Amino acid sequence: MESQVRSGPNGSSGKDQAPLLDPERDPAPVEIVEPTKRDDILLVCEHAGRAVPAALDDLGLDEADLGRHIGSDIGAENVARAIAAELGCTLIVQRYSRLVIDCNRPPRTPHSIPEVSDGTVVPGNANLSHEETEARVNEIFEPYAEACRERAALPTVRAGYSIHSFEPVLAGRARPWHVGFLYASEQSRGAQLAADFRAARPEMLVGDNEPYQIETETDWFIPYCAEEKNLRNSLIEIRNDLIRTPAGYDAWASDLSLLISRAIPQL
Repeated sequence: MESQVRSGPNGSSGKDQAPLLDPERDPAPVEIVEPTKRDDILLVCEHAGRAVPAALDDLGLDEADLGRHIGSDIGAENVARAIAAELGCTLIVQRYSRLVIDCNRPPRTPHSIPEVSDGTVVPGNANLSHEETEARVNEIFEPYAEACRERAALPTVRAGYSIHSFEPVLAGRARPWHVGFLYASEQSRGAQLAADFRAARPEMLVGDNEPYQIETETDWFIPYCAEEKNLRNSLIEIRNDLIRTPAGYDAWASDLSLLISRAIPQL
């Protein structure tokens, strides 16, 4: 069962500001896959989508750029959906490109709506007015954030995991890990999750807070949702060259489903 969340509680900003999203042309920003077996695990995929509101004219970018890692996390949505299907747990999918607004960044910060991403200038993000920024926050970020907060607050939910992917090389720096488990506290049990995966798959290079660390300035779901609700949690980063094919993402979903089910035994 799936549901859709359309607009934020405040609509778009400014008395004369037209809504950014056109329901006739643009998808709802949030899709929620309802649980069928387990209501104690919440999965999210903030960088799943590649959609750009029709009014933004692809942000002035071509399809090749929107299809790169700067537009979405390659393969992450497929892995997240396969894990959710295997576990029968809730999944929240964010449908808009991270270039429109990055829903894993605190809103109204420099990283939220990037003017340049991995060396690529994003023309549609330059010199935005306050009203234009607020429209993206209210119509795309807030529906996603509210869905996460509501589901994380349910009394049955014990754990929240965010599924991402990363480039093998970024800014000239090799990132050799097959997978990384990111976390911000001991209560998250993220370190144990990494250790358990390392024990189960010793042939793989497992990152512990790699390829980066969780920061309150540059991350949203872990610090502002999962940690605040005292959930066991981790942001799971998979190297994207490993999940570009059905065989790849199915294999990773199988491994991660088993890992999560062992970490969070069904009551």
